[in-house]
Amino acid sequence: MKILLYGINFAPELTGIGKYTGEMAAWLAAAGHDVRVVTAPPYYPDWAVWPGYSARRYKREEWRGVAVFRTPVWVPRRVSGLTRLLHLASFGLASVPSLLAQWRWRPDVVWMTEPPLVCAPAALAFARLRGARAWLHIQDYEVDAAFDLGLLKGARLRTAVTAAERWILRRFDRVSTISERMLERARSKGVDDRRLVSLPNWADVSTIRPLTAASPYRAELGIAPDAVVALYSGNMGNKQGLEILSDVALLLQGDPAIQFVFCGFGPGRLPLEQRCQGLPNVRFLDLQPVERLGDLLGLADIHLLPQRADAADLVMPSKLTGMLSSGRAVIATAHANTEVGVVVAQCGLVVPPEQPAALAAAIAELAAQPALRAEFGSKARDYATQRIAQDAVLRQFEVDLHACTSQPAPP
Repeated sequence: MKILLYGINFAPELTGIGKYTGEMAAWLAAAGHDVRVVTAPPYYPDWAVWPGYSARRYKREEWRGVAVFRTPVWVPRRVSGLTRLLHLASFGLASVPSLLAQWRWRPDVVWMTEPPLVCAPAALAFARLRGARAWLHIQDYEVDAAFDLGLLKGARLRTAVTAAERWILRRFDRVSTISERMLERARSKGVDDRRLVSLPNWADVSTIRPLTAASPYRAELGIAPDAVVALYSGNMGNKQGLEILSDVALLLQGDPAIQFVFCGFGPGRLPLEQRCQGLPNVRFLDLQPVERLGDLLGLADIHLLPQRADAADLVMPSKLTGMLSSGRAVIATAHANTEVGVVVAQCGLVVPPEQPAALAAAIAELAAQPALRAEFGSKARDYATQRIAQDAVLRQFEVDLHACTSQPAPP
C-alpha cells in the first residue's frame, strides 16, 4: 500500500505522538509498504525546534526507509491556550503545500493523527479528490481537553467547536483511538461503529524488559542500592498535574529510604523544580537517549503516573506502555472507573487525583512491601506482552488498513 502519514509530531521525537508515529512508519516500511510522512520539524517536548532543523523551511529527508516532508511551523516560547492554537494553525496552513506535493504519488490511504484536528479538513479534501481513504487517529480529544482543562472558555464557543468536530469525525472512513473509553467517546460524537477501530499505543517488549541487575542510573545518580526509587518519566505538561509530585516528595522527605527521580521536559518542569528546591530526596534528569530507555525505566521500583481529575478518559498516557513493559509496579492518580484506573489496578495502586496525602501513603505502602512490588511488576509485564506488544498491535493495524483500502471509494 501507499500510506501517507500526516501529523505535527514525528521521529526523532522521543516521547508522545512523535514516538509512536515514527515507530509505526518504520514498521510499515519494513513490512514492504511505501510510506511518506508530512510533518513539522521536531520540537516536542522542549517546545523549541531541535538543532539541525529549521522552523522556516520546507525540507525532504529519508528516515529508515520513509520519505519525510518537513514543513515550517511556529513554536511559541510560552505555551498557553491561545499560543497553542496559533502553533497548530501555523502547521495546518504551512503543511498544505507538502500535502499537495503528494498528488502525483497518489496514496491509497491518508492517515492523520489528532492533535491537531485543524489539519482534518485538508486531509479529508485531499483524500476525497485523489480517491484515497481517509483515516483519523485520535491520541487526545484536544477539543474536550482544551475546554475541560480551562485552556479555552465559553459555552457558545464550545458548542460551535464541538459541532464542527462532530461533522469532521463522521466523514472519515475510519476513526481509531487508543482505549475503549476513547472509542466510547467517539461513538458519543456520532461516529458509526463500522468505522471505529481500536489502535492502542504499544510497547516494544523486546527492548524494554525487566532488568536482571540494578540499573546503571542508580550509581550514576548516587542512589543507595537499598533505596526505593519512585520515578516519573515523560512529558512535563499541563495534563499531568505534576505539582502533586513536589507535594509528595515534601511529605516523604523524612524517609531516606524513598528517593524520587523526575525525568523529562516541558512547560511544567521549571515550576516543579522550583517547588522541589532544597528537597534532598529529589533528582531531576533530562530526557534520555532512546537506547537507554530500558535502563531508565528499570531504575524505578515504583512508576508514578499522575493525572488531573478533569483529564479522565480524554487522554490515555502514552508513557504507561513503557512502564508496564519494564515490569515494575505503577501508582496512578486516577478515578477507579477510568480506563487508566482499570489498567493500573491490575498491576499497582490507584489513588484519587489531586490528593498528595493519598499518593504519599500509597508510595510508602509499596516501598515497605518488596514482594507486593514484585507481584505487581510481574503482572505489568504480562499485560504488556499479552495486550500491547508492538508487533501484534501493528500487524492488526496492517490488517485494518487493508480492509479499509479494499472498500469502494466514497463519493
